[in-house]
Amino acid sequence: MTYLMDYHNPVLLKETVDGLAIKPDGVYVDVTFGGGGHSREILKRLGADGKLFAFDQDKDALENAIDDPRFTLINENFRFAKRFLRFYGAAQVDGILGDFGVSSHQFDVAERGFSTRFDAKLDMRMNQGDKLSAYHVVNEYAEEDLSRVLLQYGELRSAPKLARTLVSVRKDQPVETTEDLKQALQSYLPKGREHKLLAQIYQAIRIEVNQELEVLKEFLQQTEEMLKPGGRLSLISYHSLEDRLVKRYMRNGLFEGEPEKDIFGNFSVPFKKVGGLIVPSKEEIKQNNRARSAKLRVAEKL
Repeated sequence: MTYLMDYHNPVLLKETVDGLAIKPDGVYVDVTFGGGGHSREILKRLGADGKLFAFDQDKDALENAIDDPRFTLINENFRFAKRFLRFYGAAQVDGILGDFGVSSHQFDVAERGFSTRFDAKLDMRMNQGDKLSAYHVVNEYAEEDLSRVLLQYGELRSAPKLARTLVSVRKDQPVETTEDLKQALQSYLPKGREHKLLAQIYQAIRIEVNQELEVLKEFLQQTEEMLKPGGRLSLISYHSLEDRLVKRYMRNGLFEGEPEKDIFGNFSVPFKKVGGLIVPSKEEIKQNNRARSAKLRVAEKL
């Protein structure tokens, strides 16, 4: 199959794969396969005895599968990574790469309903087999639940007003398309800030539909068991909610609070940080605007 660069232009390609410190005969996992850009770079650096497993729940990504005996593509959500790797006989691995967020392909296919640029049915499901879609969130959630989603995941102070307005509009007729959503909330979208606010609203609904933060937490909690000592985690996040979880987990193996100390005042943590935060260069952002909010963090299993 041919790999289409425009399916998903891999962000921080060299830096993310460098972060894995690849051993030629190692076993690696790319939990966000997408267009296969990061996976191809890993395979380039692996020897004949190396192995790469990749995950993607989106059936469209299967079109990009790589014909290579060292490669296995698993059409599942990466929240189940540990279970499926065990099934394939890879209980522990040398490195895990994740590039979270929506692929360029999902943004660019209008009918998937991820982008503010197109008028399409409200959908936003990364896995087309899932029942919960953006339509259900917007039209069926109670006002307080809608408000919670917009405040928590979109970090929108106007969340209660936005939720109240959507509930009022949908009483007359359902909010079916991205254009309907925009029209319903037009009075809260001042010129000049319209695009930013819409992006926050879309982000909030998308995170709820795909349970993105719950999935990320479940995945991170498995990495300690999945990685061999000295194994690497190389993870790219795109918004502060994701990055906060990744940063905290890499720092002390928890999402909140501090690890417990022993009687000597020492505490044990599962990972150590490798280098500092890495962000794309101005040059990369110029070539790929979607890279602008990317943050790469690398950690090593102790």
